[in-house]
Amino acid sequence: MRSGFVSLIGRPNVGKSTLLNSIVNQKIAITSNKPQTTRNIIQGIYNEDGYQIVFVDTPGIHKPYDKFGKVLNKEAQSLIKDVDVILFVVDAKAGIGPGDKKIISSLSNTDAKVILILNKIDRMNNNEIIAAINEYKDLFDFAEIVPVSAIQNSNISTLINVIKKYLTDDMRYFSDDMVTTNTISFLVSEFVREKLFRMTEEEVPHSITCITSKYEDTKNIVNITVDIIVDRDSIKKIVIGREGSLLKAVGIEARKDIEALLGKKVYLELYVKTIKNWRDKERYLNELGFNEKDLI
Repeated sequence: MRSGFVSLIGRPNVGKSTLLNSIVNQKIAITSNKPQTTRNIIQGIYNEDGYQIVFVDTPGIHKPYDKFGKVLNKEAQSLIKDVDVILFVVDAKAGIGPGDKKIISSLSNTDAKVILILNKIDRMNNNEIIAAINEYKDLFDFAEIVPVSAIQNSNISTLINVIKKYLTDDMRYFSDDMVTTNTISFLVSEFVREKLFRMTEEEVPHSITCITSKYEDTKNIVNITVDIIVDRDSIKKIVIGREGSLLKAVGIEARKDIEALLGKKVYLELYVKTIKNWRDKERYLNELGFNEKDLI
C-alpha cells in the first residue's frame, strides 16, 4: 500500500480544478474561464488497488487587491508544506509569466518533489510542446515534466503513474468510496457560484460568494436554500436579472449538477443578500469559512 498527499499550485486560470476533476473522474471543483474561481482548499481522493493519492486544489496565486485576496494567497502558499508532491500547473500555450516565476522562487523552500504540469497541450503541436519543456526545464530542478490536457483527459494516467513513484506513506487515509473530503453543502454552494461565474460579466463574480443555509433531505426530494452574498446593491440587481431571469437560469443549471451529484430530485431556492465590503471584513470572512488565522 502506497499513499500520499499532492498539492496543485499555479496562477489563476491555468486549469488546476479541471485537472483535479479529470484525475478523480468526478466534478468536485468548479471551473470557469474567469480567474480565481477556486477560493477554498478542495481535496480530491484518487483510489486504486494498492494506492491512495489525496490531491489538494488551491486558489490560484495572484496579486491581492483586498483582504480576501491576501487570505486566498496564504491558503495557496500554505499547501507547499507537508505534502509529498507538488504539481506546479502552468498554461503551456500562454508561456512563462511573472506570476510563474514568482511561484517558482517560492518552491525553493519546500522538501516535496515538484512536478511541472504543462497543461492545455490540446492547443499546441509537438514542436510547441517541446519548446515549452525547454523554456521551463532550466528554471527549477523539477523531478518530472508531464504535458497534459486536463479538459480532454489526455495523459492523465501517465501523470498518476509518475506521482506513484514519489508517494511516501503506507496507509489508507480515507475509505475507498470517498472522492472528496468536502461536504455536500459546500459542493452545492460551489455549483451555484459556478453558474453565476459563467452567466455574469467579468467584474461581477469576484463580488460574489455563496453559502448553503438550508439542506433538508426528505424521502422523495432534497430541499436546499443557498444564499448568494454580494457587496453592492448594484451587483444584487445584476444577479437577480430582469424580472428574476438570471437568478432563475442560475437555479435551473445549478439544480442539474446538484441532482447529478445526489442522484435525487432537488428543490433549490436562491436568495441574494448584500453585505457591503464583505471581502475586507474579517468577521464576514470568518463566517464564510475563510479564516486567515488557521493558515499561520
